[in-house]
Amino acid sequence: QVHLVESGGGLVQPGGSLRLSCAASGRTFSTSSMAWFRQAPGKEREYVAGFRSGNTNTYFSDSVKGRFTISRDNAKNTVYLQMNRLEFEDTAEYYCALTSRRPIISTMRITGTYDYWGQGTQVTVSS
Repeated sequence: QVHLVESGGGLVQPGGSLRLSCAASGRTFSTSSMAWFRQAPGKEREYVAGFRSGNTNTYFSDSVKGRFTISRDNAKNTVYLQMNRLEFEDTAEYYCALTSRRPIISTMRITGTYDYWGQGTQVTVSS
């Protein structure tokens, strides 16, 4: 069983930065594939960023590429999403997700790929 807890959300002005954290218990990130998703009210849950176990490659949606970075600290079982140059369109509840499998790249953006989800943390970008 895996328990994921997100933190670090809040209110930020356009152009600002936030760092989200996802702390895991019950599994180490070194053997897991992880992703960040976000969901705004009335919209589908959207892939943001992620990585697969086994290498250091990271993946990003087109909407955040160049602004967000994802990293992990295996010793702390924690994954981070560094969000820079935030825009109004980034406003959403952000979720981390985990699978013990190593999905093919084409399925990483699908919510059903992941077995465990955190409770979410709200990010609001407003002037």
